[in-house]
Amino acid sequence: MADLRILLALAGPAGEGEPNPMASLVMMGLIFAVFYFVLILPMRRKQKKLETLVKQLKTGDKVLLNSGIFGTITGVEEEAFQIRIDDKTRIKVLKSAVAGLQPEPGSPTEK
Repeated sequence: MADLRILLALAGPAGEGEPNPMASLVMMGLIFAVFYFVLILPMRRKQKKLETLVKQLKTGDKVLLNSGIFGTITGVEEEAFQIRIDDKTRIKVLKSAVAGLQPEPGSPTEK
């Protein structure tokens, strides 16, 4: 029969064991929560605010398009706006191309 000390020596050092899988799940959950509250939630709020603004736009409103073009709405269609950008220049743009209202001259810009 083998000596118990020899068997323990052959077995090697005692392992620290497997890490708890719940700890890694909790960490992943915390990381997701931080991303949600820092990135996703503010983006959703901004998108809903913009959607509400676009629904309320009417003829005569001065808007800023995503491409950086300033214009005045001359016509409202189901999915698009007719925008006047100069005296004789009118373009048709999708409602999703509107980035917001034109800032008033002299008003502080929002950051």
